[in-house]
Amino acid sequence: MGCDGGTIPKRHELVKGPRKVEKVDKNAELVARWYYCALSQEKLCRPIVACELGRLYNKDAIIEFLLDKSADKNPMEAASHIKSIKNVTELNLADNPAWSGDKESIKGDKYDDIQSARFICPVVGLEMNGRHRFCFLRNCGCVFSERALKEIKSEVCHKCGVPFQEEDVIILNGNKEDVEVLKKRMEDRRLKSKLEKKSKKCKSAESAVQQDTTEGSPGPSKAKNGKDCINSSSGEKRQIVFTKSSDNGNSSVPGKVNKASSTTTKRSIADSEEKSEAYKSIFTSHSSAKRSKEECSNWITHTAYYF
Repeated sequence: MGCDGGTIPKRHELVKGPRKVEKVDKNAELVARWYYCALSQEKLCRPIVACELGRLYNKDAIIEFLLDKSADKNPMEAASHIKSIKNVTELNLADNPAWSGDKESIKGDKYDDIQSARFICPVVGLEMNGRHRFCFLRNCGCVFSERALKEIKSEVCHKCGVPFQEEDVIILNGNKEDVEVLKKRMEDRRLKSKLEKKSKKCKSAESAVQQDTTEGSPGPSKAKNGKDCINSSSGEKRQIVFTKSSDNGNSSVPGKVNKASSTTTKRSIADSEEKSEAYKSIFTSHSSAKRSKEECSNWITHTAYYF
């Protein structure tokens, strides 16, 4: 068995047992979640945004992800729930005055202090390095530590004074339980917004229909039969009748207003008893204006005055 030289093999060298589960280094995991973008895996740099599940992204990476409409686009689990730029909030972060990571020139070996962070809580002063729980407000994007919100209870933002509710507080890089709660809130919020949009559309459609009906329906000055009643200065009641053109061409043109007497039936002026003979003789319907057969001309000299 190759035991030359008096070597004695041990049991774990001869018998293969189950593989041990590799444990992820906690420090490396914290650095990846708090110092790097969850989408592009690049270092976080302003402007920094956060989604409704509390993940941190570079705003440029989110915009590129949303603009990429190619068919061979790889689905990203970290950003599958982001459908528009409205689903993320730009964070209002407070700089750490003791942090000088990018200011120092790197020459040779350097010790990176994981405990020091670029941003801190503006109320308590805790560093945002993953050792403490941090959260942000959806209304304004200000970031605070969870300890600050618990110790100083208020209904307005400690930094900008914008009012907020408990549902507006989103924990950054929370555990599985926190992510499940935030996911449920996100789904309820989106469903509520969809229902509100549908109700607004229905209300706008109803108002448009009502306006059309009010414009089409006759007002107080209009009659039921589509005839307009007008009181003249002389006190006589007249009706404006809208008539359609017929095949004989005797009726008026559509849209032309005909003024008639109070009765709806049309009467000739010659048959009217109220008018005088002098007034009737002006019109061609009067008997004096009609020619007899003897006075009528032949078909060649036929004029419009022949009746």
